[in-house]
Amino acid sequence: MHLDAFLWMFLPVFVAGGSALLSFYIMQARMEVALAKERESLAEARATITSQKITLEERIKATEEATKRRAMDEFMQEFRVEERSYARESKSLNSHQKMIIMQERLFFRNIPLSNWVERKMIVEEGRDLDQLPQPESVFAAAAAVGENRIPISKFLDEVSVPKHPETGVLVTTRFPAFGAQ
Repeated sequence: MHLDAFLWMFLPVFVAGGSALLSFYIMQARMEVALAKERESLAEARATITSQKITLEERIKATEEATKRRAMDEFMQEFRVEERSYARESKSLNSHQKMIIMQERLFFRNIPLSNWVERKMIVEEGRDLDQLPQPESVFAAAAAVGENRIPISKFLDEVSVPKHPETGVLVTTRFPAFGAQ
């Protein structure tokens, strides 16, 4: 009987120990499943954060580049070229010359950055009509009168443009934006 009493006394302890061990393993498995789900959601969150970080960095770079480009465009818009032109006629005993003088100057806002740069375009060059030698033939006279005259000078003779009251030369001034087309 001693053996049966021991059996009945220790049997509930063994069953309780087995149940505790079984519930421990079941709870361990449930905890591993919950931990795996948390790790999965954490990995998704990290991937989302990483992709948003990369996107944000690209947007910041694009915004910085656009801002730099806009600032450079605004800076370049502050530059302008002032142009003026006038006609000059030079007469001497031996020669007669008509030319158009184009002058340009570079400005930053109202500050001139350069001196006037001149470009001369000769419209007509030749001798005075009074000083021409008498031609031997009619054809030589026609060639001598128009020999150095370019076709545009005929149009300039026909156009009546107001001239400066003191000097009598044509003066025009324009203010186009720098780099304007």
